[in-house]
Amino acid sequence: MSISRILLPTDFSEPALAATNYALELAKQFGAELHLLHVIEDPIAALPMFDSCPVPSGTELEEYAKTRLENWILPDDAAEVQIQTRWAHGTPFVNIVQDAREHDIDLIVVGTHGHGLVAHILMGSTAERVVQKAQCPVLTVRPDGHQFIHPADD
Repeated sequence: MSISRILLPTDFSEPALAATNYALELAKQFGAELHLLHVIEDPIAALPMFDSCPVPSGTELEEYAKTRLENWILPDDAAEVQIQTRWAHGTPFVNIVQDAREHDIDLIVVGTHGHGLVAHILMGSTAERVVQKAQCPVLTVRPDGHQFIHPADD
């Protein structure tokens, strides 16, 4: 099995941080590039409820994404890994699957929120949709799941 490119979608949440730990370790083990992606979901600015609370502009959302992506992985953690960062506007699962195809990704590592049944029925699951639609293997990681323990740390 050859893994040379790993895609790590992130929404900058705790589950995404757990997935980051897995993706970094796998990238180091396989000598793979790590592709870090953030999908900006455009806010619905036309709704009256947003009148009292200003919605960030597209440019502000892009600057936020760029800054967070650049600082998501600490330099010491990234020392052995080649990292590419990018952001896109759209629907997360659609952009993740499309990005994986466009960049010939071998593995997607994605965090899951572990929402209950009601939340899943109402909102769906980005991770689940990525698993269903991706053309490459997908590793899902829950923040409260088992974590890697590097042999050198024993």
